[in-house]
Amino acid sequence: MDSILIFGATGGTGREAVIQALEGGFAVTAVVRNPAGFTLRHDALTIVKGDVLQLSSFEKEMVGKVAVVSCLGVGRDFKPTTVYSKGMENILTAMHQANVTRLICLSASALYTYKEMGFFIRLLAKQVVQRILKKPFADLRIMEKTVLASAVDWSIIRPPMLKDKPLTGKYRVAVGTHLAKPFSINRADLAHYMLRIVNDVRTFRSIIDIAY
Repeated sequence: MDSILIFGATGGTGREAVIQALEGGFAVTAVVRNPAGFTLRHDALTIVKGDVLQLSSFEKEMVGKVAVVSCLGVGRDFKPTTVYSKGMENILTAMHQANVTRLICLSASALYTYKEMGFFIRLLAKQVVQRILKKPFADLRIMEKTVLASAVDWSIIRPPMLKDKPLTGKYRVAVGTHLAKPFSINRADLAHYMLRIVNDVRTFRSIIDIAY
């Protein structure tokens, strides 16, 4: 049974990733700051009290994993943060120490704008989303640069607006290029795709758009 390590498991996408990974036959280790608040239980689930900003709190859990899935987020906290950048530095350090080479991490489609978005979505991203999330996005950009400069087999997933709706299994992806008019994706489908590509070499060292 392949074993994966999931960060951000208490968030909407992270929780979906844990559930679907267990359903898909993975052994899962979830690193959470407050285990008492994480109610999922499964024979193949290990819950570890840890903080991504404190390497020593989780580095030993990296041993024996085939992949790391990072669903780190700051929720509705729009203040300056280092959760993405420093957290990813620590994750990559632990991966190097344990010789783990596969990383799948969440970013955001609105981090940058491009013509394929179309006028409305590009305007929304630039004039609304980027302004509201200016400080978290600044750290998220640093995180992306850190991942891009690393030696691991990374995939950076850039979803648009996230919705709490059921899994459909039907969505568009663009590996190394951009989707036209990416507006939304359900967290369940986002998690589905992240797990689907754990061993997909075609997605290694690629930035990926996903949307309906």
